[in-house]
Amino acid sequence: MEDVLRPLLVIGGSIAITLVIGWLVDQGLRRSDARHPETPLWGLLRRCRIPFQFVLCAALLRGSYNQAHLARSHTAAIGQLLTLVLIGATAWLVMRIATAIVESTYSRYATATRDPARVRRVRTQVTLIQRVVTAIVGVVAAAAMLLTFPEMRAVGTSMLASAGLLGIVAGIAAQSTLGNLFAGLQIAFGDMVRIGDTVVVDDEWGTVEEITLTFLTVKTWDERRITMPVSYFTSKPFENWSRGGPQMTGTVFFQLDHTAPVEAMREKAHEIVQDCPAWDGRDWTLVVTDTGPTTMEVRALVTARDADSLWTVRCDLRERMIAWLRDEHPYALPRVSTAPAVLPPQDPPRGAAPQDSAPQDDVLFESPGPNGRARRHR
Repeated sequence: MEDVLRPLLVIGGSIAITLVIGWLVDQGLRRSDARHPETPLWGLLRRCRIPFQFVLCAALLRGSYNQAHLARSHTAAIGQLLTLVLIGATAWLVMRIATAIVESTYSRYATATRDPARVRRVRTQVTLIQRVVTAIVGVVAAAAMLLTFPEMRAVGTSMLASAGLLGIVAGIAAQSTLGNLFAGLQIAFGDMVRIGDTVVVDDEWGTVEEITLTFLTVKTWDERRITMPVSYFTSKPFENWSRGGPQMTGTVFFQLDHTAPVEAMREKAHEIVQDCPAWDGRDWTLVVTDTGPTTMEVRALVTARDADSLWTVRCDLRERMIAWLRDEHPYALPRVSTAPAVLPPQDPPRGAAPQDSAPQDDVLFESPGPNGRARRHR
């Protein structure tokens, strides 16, 4: 009877204690969350209930399993398994706690700060910090699991002797990966590019969607994703349209006839931008910037609060201005001037006598006659 009750008491008691303590901790976090609504930390910590229960249950079983006298021939193997579960659950719990703290810090900062640029910078930094913590915890947990095996401890002694050589070989083999890793840290704390920034890389315009320790994802305007190593942004120049503020200035060019009514176009452009909701009201101009043999170049300049709004303003101004010119001033649109072709003069055929272009009158001349009088000849 004791052989049956003892395992039930050990295993059942460990599970019961785990459930009761887990419920009590969850209730305490729920009340703390209700008392402190200004911070989401306590609510986020409630996500740690399951890994916490795994850690507690594995620890109770690991400490009391020998008292159960169950499967005595496999006691060492079961103890080893419970140790591995305890290490894995502990790593899981640490990751959940770190994630809750990071998300709570970012949420409080985003609520208290009205500067979108600073919010994006903090978001980028906390995201990379969270990834670094996750990687470190994962590596430490894996190493701790391996060290629980006696064979790995013996191998570890010989590995430490050649750690310098292995470090050099690993550094050479993973040179690109390590370079991207340090570039990711440089981007996170150097404030070069942030999540949500509008950038132009390799003639592609898009928004930074994700930044990791090794790569960066840019979402283009047509919903494509461009993935590139983070070392690209530390070694090559790129355009960051969100740097220093999201406000932007854009231009619209028109190729028109020289008779185009520039002053009327200027009034119409002002009317168009005032009717456009995407215009931020900061500035606008319309001037003639260049002229050619058949056309002149008219440039309209507009401003907007961000890149998307600027694109909308430019397209609206271009469409409505062309429609207005077509309906009200069609003569202002570019025209192609044509005229009859003038042929070059032709040379006369070889051997032919040249002919005068205009007829000549008969020439009269006089000669003396037999009787002394003069005679006229043609």
